[in-house]
Amino acid sequence: MRGAHSEQKRLSAAALPRWLAVAVVAGVLASAAIAWAYNTATANATGSAHTGTMQTVTVSALVGGDAPNSKLYPGGPATDVILRINNPNSFSVKLFSISGNGTITVDASHSGCTTTGVTFSPPSNPNIALPAGSSLVHLTGAASMSTGSVNACQGATFSIPVSVVVHSE
Repeated sequence: MRGAHSEQKRLSAAALPRWLAVAVVAGVLASAAIAWAYNTATANATGSAHTGTMQTVTVSALVGGDAPNSKLYPGGPATDVILRINNPNSFSVKLFSISGNGTITVDASHSGCTTTGVTFSPPSNPNIALPAGSSLVHLTGAASMSTGSVNACQGATFSIPVSVVVHSE
């Protein structure tokens, strides 16, 4: 019986068409080639990114020539405020928000100006690009003086402390 069983196995193997065996081997080789190509493929692209920690952006006091042209007076129209902002980063940042950060004070030569009546109303969504370096930011109509200001405030210079929030672009 052993001989008959071996003979039957040989006949079954011989009955498979050769083209099917070749197709299976070709399919395995093609799949292997595709997998190899997928795992070893390379591509080139360009882009930009900022690495590291963003340095602190600061607001500094105005210097001669930075002052707005319009002056505050009691009950008068709102006037402009100019900020000098320094961006020490090597990339530009977006000025996201500005807010008052403390009490508005008067210069030392106007000590009688006890009630300034000065208010600061920054823009709610400035969305201003600040390049690397120093920039002047002009805030139209951001300061006003109420009729409650005392006469000793005439001709005074006011310091308005502000905070700014920036985001990298």
